[in-house]
Amino acid sequence: MTTLSQKPQPLGFGLGLRPPHYPDILDGIEGIDWFEVISENYMIPGGQPLRILDEIRERYPVVQHGVSLSIASTAPLNMDYLADLKKLAKRVKPRWISDHLCWTGVHGINLHDLLPVPYTVEALDHIVERVDKVQDYLGQRIALENVSTYVSFKSSEMTEWEFLTALAQRADCWLLLDVNNVFVSAFNHGYDPHTFIDGIPTDRVVQFHMAGHQDNGTHIVDTHDHPVRSEVWDLYAYTLKRFGAVSTLLERDDNIPDIRELIAELDQARAIASRLNIDFHSAADMEQIS
Repeated sequence: MTTLSQKPQPLGFGLGLRPPHYPDILDGIEGIDWFEVISENYMIPGGQPLRILDEIRERYPVVQHGVSLSIASTAPLNMDYLADLKKLAKRVKPRWISDHLCWTGVHGINLHDLLPVPYTVEALDHIVERVDKVQDYLGQRIALENVSTYVSFKSSEMTEWEFLTALAQRADCWLLLDVNNVFVSAFNHGYDPHTFIDGIPTDRVVQFHMAGHQDNGTHIVDTHDHPVRSEVWDLYAYTLKRFGAVSTLLERDDNIPDIRELIAELDQARAIASRLNIDFHSAADMEQIS
């Protein structure tokens, strides 16, 4: 296996990079430590988006987050996609690359959704093998994110957190822990979200996601079009207390407000870390020393 990257230092508190916010970012607005970019939006030969991304990455740390790796699919890995992903990473030099623990299509059909997997030994073996191939090709570890789920499989042989733990250990990959997704899935399937958080290994998580959702009473849908709910902030506080300083990212993909509103929301994460006496700068310094 290729020599893989060491665990990256925490970056602080960041936002997903969205085109409506380009002008304010390029004007030097304060309150954002780093940005996450959707890889597929920049896997293009050239043009204005790449030019702007080049400017932003000169000023801020950047990570890449994908939606089309389809790591759990039974279809062969898309090597053209991986080649474009690797080319973008060479240009952007992201602190890490992430995608979702899911499948998005099969037999040449992309369903453009993050579809769940059965938590079985067979599925685990299959995904571990594919993660190994992807990491060897990219020459670095990737981080995989837990997705929100709305159905479960009778064939599952373990919990989601047990599956994620086994995957991270066997494939030697990172995890991106989406706190809102934990809350959504726990509500939809009737388990305690704290049990999920307690079941994830602290040494494998390099990033948190925070986002809003839509509460439909009987079920919750992960929509990324609302502010983070108070219950999810409470779960974030619990998660941060267990994991310590982990790069925290606020996502907003629809009903996108003025960037100042998102920075104010991001400040809630900073306030929680401060209340818990978690110093991201000290954690970053310790990572550099080690």
